[in-house]
Amino acid sequence: MSRIQSVFHELQAAGRKALIPFITAGDPDGELTVPLMRALVAGGADIIELGVPFSDPMADGPAIQRASERALAGGMSLSKVLGIVRAFRAGDDATPVVLMGYANPIEAMGHGVFAAAARDAGVDGALVVDYPPEECADFTAGLRAAGLDQIFLLAPTSSEQRFRDVAKAGGGYIYYVSLKGVTGAANIDFDELACRIPRVRAAVDMPIAVGFGIRDAASAKKIGALADAVVIGSRIVEEIETSPRERAAAHIETFARGIRTALDEAAGATP
Repeated sequence: MSRIQSVFHELQAAGRKALIPFITAGDPDGELTVPLMRALVAGGADIIELGVPFSDPMADGPAIQRASERALAGGMSLSKVLGIVRAFRAGDDATPVVLMGYANPIEAMGHGVFAAAARDAGVDGALVVDYPPEECADFTAGLRAAGLDQIFLLAPTSSEQRFRDVAKAGGGYIYYVSLKGVTGAANIDFDELACRIPRVRAAVDMPIAVGFGIRDAASAKKIGALADAVVIGSRIVEEIETSPRERAAAHIETFARGIRTALDEAAGATP
């Protein structure tokens, strides 16, 4: 059983939902990323999505775009992101880490080299926004051979055929995009989600994580009532952006703990 599967199995047994925060590797600088990851775990994160900065994102809103620009200006690269994961693993062998980003850096490194290097660094999965399941069979096979999960996106516009494609190719969990737009938007239609999530669940035998537009405890609670996991990215990136560097880790630990507490209270669960 993979680290990702183990986390969801344990949470389900306890009646709890997964908290999956996102941060961008190298923002505000490479030296602070591991302390930020550890702070998120201390605050109750179950899985960490670590963004690989890219210059031309398609799905990221302004906050994450700015984070990528800062990280790239500081010299962050895919190889250095893997080094960050390796350093994180030196003190944490339990928390799953999923790399989230775009195809270009992986293509530049090479599929096989990336899969092996990610495995050796301690990565558990990859979510590559511009690798749809019908176009990345070789990459998916390479990740599986390395023991890594490929997480795919589903959206309000996804077809029933896409549900089936993702069910066949994906692993770990499904990332369901809560709205039509980019990260950080705040126009979630909870009624539509309540209709769509059961349809996804009927087609895909994996945990469902919902992200995009979740910014506080109230929206996290609503999502937690529908899905298996809540993904929060832009709001955390904004908190890092506006915090003094020396207080950023403590600040996001407190923020994460507030979301964790809200999710557990909503479910009537205890840690």
